[in-house]
Amino acid sequence: MKSLFNHRQSYLKYVALLLTVLVIYTLISGSDHSGSNMENQEPSSSNKQQISIIHLDSSSSDKEKEINVPQGIQQEAETKANKEENLLTNEDQIAKLKEQQEKGNFIIQDQKQLVLNENKDQVAQENTRNREGNGNGEGDGSREGSNKSKVKATFVTLARNEELYKLIESIREVEDRFNRKYNYDWVFFNDKEFSQEFKDLTTSIVSGKTKYGLVPKEHWSYPDWIDLQKAEDSRKTMKLNKIIYGDSESYRHMCRFESGFFWRNELLDEYDWYWRVEPEIKIYCDLDYDLFKYMEDNDKVYGFTISIYEFEKTIPTLWQHTKDFIKKNPQYLAENNFMDFISDDGGETYNLCHFWSNFEIASLKFWRSEAYTKYFEYLDKTGGFFYERWGDAPIHSIAAALFLPKDKIHYFEDVGYRHGVYAQCPLNNEFRYKHKCHCNPNDDFTFRGYSCGKKYFEKMGLVKPVEWEKYQ
Repeated sequence: MKSLFNHRQSYLKYVALLLTVLVIYTLISGSDHSGSNMENQEPSSSNKQQISIIHLDSSSSDKEKEINVPQGIQQEAETKANKEENLLTNEDQIAKLKEQQEKGNFIIQDQKQLVLNENKDQVAQENTRNREGNGNGEGDGSREGSNKSKVKATFVTLARNEELYKLIESIREVEDRFNRKYNYDWVFFNDKEFSQEFKDLTTSIVSGKTKYGLVPKEHWSYPDWIDLQKAEDSRKTMKLNKIIYGDSESYRHMCRFESGFFWRNELLDEYDWYWRVEPEIKIYCDLDYDLFKYMEDNDKVYGFTISIYEFEKTIPTLWQHTKDFIKKNPQYLAENNFMDFISDDGGETYNLCHFWSNFEIASLKFWRSEAYTKYFEYLDKTGGFFYERWGDAPIHSIAAALFLPKDKIHYFEDVGYRHGVYAQCPLNNEFRYKHKCHCNPNDDFTFRGYSCGKKYFEKMGLVKPVEWEKYQ
């Protein structure tokens, strides 16, 4: 009996082992079958967040390895692939842009720049769409974040090749504080051909399109009515009198170009607004609204950051010629003009106040107007750019003060700007913290003795900042 029981126990062990093997085989076969079916099916709602992929590890035939791939990453990869399929090849873009390129005195020479500018258009359009649909209150017409659509505007810079690395710091300042959000174009002028390095580096940093213009010779030379000997004698006298830039010919050509010719260049024909940027400037504060659009939406024409007195010895006859022009053309004098800012005696004399034009955001339509065009041409015929040392800043300022109602002029108190030894810095602590300004309010020039800031506030009827007395 005992022998029989032992024999049966051994038999049951074999049956149990066989059943175990059958169960394992059935489970493995079922898993392989369902796995192959899943490859032909869309993920169910429970699997939408994550897809599991089962495969054999090449290092071991007996082990399985599981990799989890979030569906968001898979969709992003598919979207990127679709976009890449829809983009033109570089060669196609180059051919397309070359066909569309208009004839003119601008320079877009290398194929890489053509492709970069085309791609920048696509980026700018996408950024604009993102800003319009981001739900953060932008585009509501207020000053902060008024950016529903860009206006026809560009940056303008007159520079030489040797100034590249001083200029590139200025461009970086403007891009980081403002233009990276708006992608406006940038137009560069030079009286010589731009180097390839200049074009490559500036194009790589500017977020909008870049354009390069060679200043026509007639805009950077002596007109035929100038007495060259008289002009030379004047330069020698100014040098003896230690007048800044007094003996410089190139400075005079620059001032004449900025006064009467840059806005005529066909590179600017498609734009209504410009922002002038020079080498070695600083922008101290984040600019969280579109300054160009602010000017247009609020019916402004000329904007500045710093006002200052001119050196009288550089412009001894400018005001008399201006009065002669107005006497012959009284129709150009605007009602409610800003004469009180530039004259303390009703126009009899010029008090030398002007807006510092190395920063200006202004309407190109104003310089193209009949009043300003005729004013410049009248002044140009007198020879004052070469017999004296007239600057574009007092000429721009006098024209804006006389030919515009004063409410068309705007002071940008929020930029935070420096050029050379003079700076503008918002005086309110909270404003500086909010807009990440890194300027020292002790450096602010607005209400200092040699500034025309106090006069501007008084004649414009503006309330000075509560902190102004600490910084005068």
